[in-house]
Amino acid sequence: MQRITNFLLLVAVILLTGACKETSSFKYESVPNDPMKARIYTLDNGLKVYLTVNKESPRIQTYIAVRVGGKNDPAETTGLAHYFEHLMFKGTKQFGTQNYEQEEPMLDQIEQLFEVYRKTTNEAERKAIYHQIDSISYEASKISIPNEYDKLMAAIGATGTNAYTGFDETVYTEDIPSNQIENWAKIQSDRFENTIIRGFHTELEAVYEEKNMSLTSDGRKVYENILNALFPDHPYGTQTVLGTQENLKNPSITNIKKYHAIWYVPNNMAICMSGDFDPDQVIATINTYFGHLKPNPDLPKPPVTRESPIKAPVVKEVLGQDAENVTLGWRFPGATSPEQDLLNLTGQIIYNGKAGLLDIDLVQQQKVLNCYAGTYGMADYNAFVIGGRPKQGQTLDEVKDLFLAEIDQLKKGNFDEGLLEASINNYKLEQMHNMDQNEGRADMLVSSFINGVDWKDEVGQLDRMSKVTKQQIVDFVNKYFGDNYAIVYKRQGQDPNEKKIDKPQITPIVMNRDSSSAFLKEIQATKVAPIEPVFLDYDKDLQKLTAQSNIPVLYKENTSNDLFSLMYVFDMGNNNDKAMATAFEYMKYLGTSKKSLKEINEEFYRLACDFNVFPGSDRTYVVLEGLKENMPKAMVLFEEILADAQVNKEAYANLAGDILKKRADAKLNQGQNFGQLIQYAVWGPKSPAKNVLSTAELQQMNPQELVDRIHRINSYEHSILYYGPEKPEALLDIIKKYHNVPATLNPVPEAIEFIQPETQENKVLLAQYDAKQIYYSAVSNRGEKFDPTIQPTLNMLNEYFSGGMNAVVFQELRESRGLAYTAGAYLIPPSKLKYPYIYRTFIATQNDKMIDAMKAFDEIINNMPESEKAFNLAKESIITRLRTERITKSDVLWSYLRSRDLGLTTDSRKALFEQVRTMTLQDIKAFQEKWVKGRKYTYCILGDEKDLDLESLATYGPIQKLSQEELFGY
Repeated sequence: MQRITNFLLLVAVILLTGACKETSSFKYESVPNDPMKARIYTLDNGLKVYLTVNKESPRIQTYIAVRVGGKNDPAETTGLAHYFEHLMFKGTKQFGTQNYEQEEPMLDQIEQLFEVYRKTTNEAERKAIYHQIDSISYEASKISIPNEYDKLMAAIGATGTNAYTGFDETVYTEDIPSNQIENWAKIQSDRFENTIIRGFHTELEAVYEEKNMSLTSDGRKVYENILNALFPDHPYGTQTVLGTQENLKNPSITNIKKYHAIWYVPNNMAICMSGDFDPDQVIATINTYFGHLKPNPDLPKPPVTRESPIKAPVVKEVLGQDAENVTLGWRFPGATSPEQDLLNLTGQIIYNGKAGLLDIDLVQQQKVLNCYAGTYGMADYNAFVIGGRPKQGQTLDEVKDLFLAEIDQLKKGNFDEGLLEASINNYKLEQMHNMDQNEGRADMLVSSFINGVDWKDEVGQLDRMSKVTKQQIVDFVNKYFGDNYAIVYKRQGQDPNEKKIDKPQITPIVMNRDSSSAFLKEIQATKVAPIEPVFLDYDKDLQKLTAQSNIPVLYKENTSNDLFSLMYVFDMGNNNDKAMATAFEYMKYLGTSKKSLKEINEEFYRLACDFNVFPGSDRTYVVLEGLKENMPKAMVLFEEILADAQVNKEAYANLAGDILKKRADAKLNQGQNFGQLIQYAVWGPKSPAKNVLSTAELQQMNPQELVDRIHRINSYEHSILYYGPEKPEALLDIIKKYHNVPATLNPVPEAIEFIQPETQENKVLLAQYDAKQIYYSAVSNRGEKFDPTIQPTLNMLNEYFSGGMNAVVFQELRESRGLAYTAGAYLIPPSKLKYPYIYRTFIATQNDKMIDAMKAFDEIINNMPESEKAFNLAKESIITRLRTERITKSDVLWSYLRSRDLGLTTDSRKALFEQVRTMTLQDIKAFQEKWVKGRKYTYCILGDEKDLDLESLATYGPIQKLSQEELFGY
């Protein structure tokens, strides 16, 4: 907010929007009754600073938000905002380099060559130019220090180092210790003011691999086509955040520099922080390091478009491997519109997962395979979408007609007015969840800034919504929901837009792992007030109670808000009874002898509570959560369902058909095919993932047998986990009153014991999937069982080898060779004592990069690069993180449960903290040679066989081609 000199106007602003206060020399705005007590500062250069204090742990979630994104990309270099986000991690004149004066002329040459390259069309000439770029980049890399930004973040104990780009924003994230605010500010101010573009051509390959991943995402294609249809005159629809393949392969560093100078300025940025700090000290520190940044008085205005009215449905079609689906979208005003509250409430009435029109009329009546609805929230416009998949034999147009019929019901006012009040309760619940964690709190501040929504409007949302009437909703729907929609039919087929791009010849750049800039050394030498670690004491940090029938109760009090979570935990699952998952899926469509399914779901929604059952292979969770004030009523309801669910034969016939359709659809999805391939590598032909009812068993099942399983669940031995505001005695009284169990619980049924076979010899598992990008993993099991004494060293190895951008895997596969957007390699400890350690790698990369990726993995796994400085940074990162990490709230219960599964009685982090401080690189090297080097592997490849180098692949071991039936078991 600009300074206001007129006294009367200032008084009016205070009355209308809240207080404008001053501490020291920094004025800030605040809003009465703000549960987060946020302070909003505006520095003299226009930089916004949003601060909200949360003392739960000595850490701070930081976001630096820039109000620029994909909509601001120049048309000739789409994707620029996103790949500039990547380049912001490359350093400045002070860090990321050993000698910027020597490096600068080469970087200038690379920039000039890219300008020639992007304008050259002759392929031979382009290859020659790219060879020059590659050669000079290699020479420049001898001076650079790749990923020194990550080293800086490791040095100050930051976690969650990342960034994201949307149409309206680019946001940079760090979670930092509360004693490192000044170092963080010093690093970030230099980074945002003086960023240098280096390591460009390899990073661009990583961005291109991210684009490759998007090209196999049918969901992303649908999203982009909906926007294209709704916004034909606005960048939301005319271009995409990731950009086109053509633009990505013809980038301009010159345009990127201009872009940074225009947009990355203080009057277009906000710093949003939530955590443990003194706001007066923080704002002074931020002013010291960011106050000198120069604003841009000529900041371009956002794109102004006047979208023509849509008078008839705009039809689009996309092709891809995934199952067919249909999506409808309508255009709405943007986030600052006075009708935003009406859109939010309308969305809840249409679909909320329990009692919306789509929930009751379509999902619960099994008229579609699945569906969803929601808002694509953006600054300039919103898009509201409804999408779903058809049942077997159902057409996409039939699904579309069902959606439109529900909109007609809404227009006529055919919905319960009680849904409005229930929606308010559920928004209250969602807000509590958001404010429970620093990340959610800071994210709310970011959204306010990016969308240009006054914070007082965010705080007052619930109050405004509570005054909305049913007639206002009906009028709103009739105004906006007509034939003015876009429709995207997602059909199966080969997408012509998936163009194969040959891999470039890239000389791996030099990593200079043991080099450090003076800037990094200065940060490392900074003295800060130490924070002592706090580890869990399972005898003090949770209570172990006993309910009726000797049921163990793990209790943790919630002192933050009025949310509760009550969970029945059964050590039984599909391994004990392969029909269990089907039984509880069936339960979602059943009423009781007293209540219909519709009545049950409407009541849960009205109570702002949620009930679900999650059966796994060897453990089942029965979960009830929501507002504490409604827990007894919700508990009565969910116990009634467990005890009195009634058979519905028609619902079961529908469910069986839908399960078979979902299984067929799963075979079309890249991620699910890869997941099943990994399961095959870990378990062999017989795995828990394939322990499901066969088609014949599904079709012949008597639904009464499934209902009997639901009725019996409470009779088996189980424990209870509770996190909430109730005191222990009151909780036990509630459990005694409402939890229906016999005096003596039955032991759980015997389980099938599935075996993870040891990896005796190298072999290749190849599964066909038609995509331009493979998914690859090497899996190794030597049969070693859990050993708590090795865990600290194992954690240190994983941190050094694959823990972040400064780790070996990231540097070698992405930074040095440009082989992937994402890659990893970990020695994974078992979740239970009976299981072994598994070593596993992962990479998603272009088909013709497969062998390069496999060779690179082999090289670094068997001959692990050694860097004393990289090791020390990884070590300090773990130590600093452990000093400030706090396991709180319901996580205390989960920590105890995980420890108990492994026979541990103490918080394992304590041993890690004590031992890692004396570890050496040689300790890690010796551990790596014993536990990792020289292993036998099952190499898993999901890709298009016709594009793969099978001859080279065969050198890794005999190739076993797996059919989808072998992968999925059906």
